[in-house]
Amino acid sequence: MSTPSLFGLQELSTIVATLPDPVFVLTRSGRYAAILGGTDSRYYHDGSSLVGRSLFDVLDATKARWFCDQIGIALSQRQLLVVEYSLGGPDVEGLTEEGPAGQIWFEGRVQALDLQVGGEDAVLWVASNITARHQMALQLRQLSETDELSGLANRRKLMRMLGERFDEHARYGTPCAVLCFDIDHFKAINDAHGHEAGDRAIVAAASVCLAALRSNDLAARLGGDEFVVLMPHTSLATAEQTARRLAAEISQALTALQVGGRAITISCGVSVLRTGDASIDAVLKRADQALYRAKSAGRNRVEADAPG
Repeated sequence: MSTPSLFGLQELSTIVATLPDPVFVLTRSGRYAAILGGTDSRYYHDGSSLVGRSLFDVLDATKARWFCDQIGIALSQRQLLVVEYSLGGPDVEGLTEEGPAGQIWFEGRVQALDLQVGGEDAVLWVASNITARHQMALQLRQLSETDELSGLANRRKLMRMLGERFDEHARYGTPCAVLCFDIDHFKAINDAHGHEAGDRAIVAAASVCLAALRSNDLAARLGGDEFVVLMPHTSLATAEQTARRLAAEISQALTALQVGGRAITISCGVSVLRTGDASIDAVLKRADQALYRAKSAGRNRVEADAPG
């Protein structure tokens, strides 16, 4: 014997309409068949004017295609699909009220419906705001990938980004250069003037890297006075020129610290990703070998790996 419902259709509609997060009924072709809930105006615009329109009418074409792809997957699998995505006011046209200006991150829970809507297969798409969680995850990741003393990337981030560049090079042949450098006679600085002086030298070198390099370059400190600079879309010749300029600017900044009353210099080694490299370790090894040659040749110089 079934339990009688405590609510009628009108009461259920009212309850659903007051949901803080929005619930969409979307058809296979990407049409907004219905929008319910989304009453939390801190995070959501009033989307009622979107009903009857297509995703392609109101979203950037790339985003619209992505949404339709997810709808298709949910309809094909016939099981709950969970996705994460971002969406902001500038991405959506036809909004009748002001809403949040920034990007919002959502978790979408997409379930195929067992009925057709307007002659099309359709899904129920529940969007939950996860912006705070996403921002916290980004902050934690940044902390885990940043060297505390220098403010540069640490080994973890360097290896992750170098791995991405390695994959890009293997697939498209996109050039990428790697520069290794360290501070000449760094141990002597620590021994004669203390670790505080050594820390100041590291911070000064890092500051030059942050100011002098391009926005898409990545400077990392591996530990001690070991630094690596990742330079995407850069040839060996250009990387060598950048290394010489960086060496001069860092030397000037280090000498200005007036540690021991003498000039402080760096030694650099440069290499590039090559076709046939089995892993990211290959280019790091070549750059490190070039650095070793620079130090063996008297320091305060840049050595580039021989073209492969």
